[in-house]
Amino acid sequence: MQVHATLNAWFSSLTARRGERGATAVEYGLIVALIAVAIIAAVTLLGDELTDLFGTVSNEVGNANPSPSASAGS
Repeated sequence: MQVHATLNAWFSSLTARRGERGATAVEYGLIVALIAVAIIAAVTLLGDELTDLFGTVSNEVGNANPSPSASAGS
């Protein structure tokens, strides 16, 4: 029951602030921090797979487009 009372008080304080216009710097900081955590988690989880994917794409593009000097001699 203590958790419920704490959450209720917290939500009440949030609704009391609705009269304020715009977001505060603290709220922007929290949003930026959450976005940063999400990006770090995604890169950590998918990093190796993305490296392999971009390497494969790079090799395919390099093989599909010969350098201009090689085609100029033909």
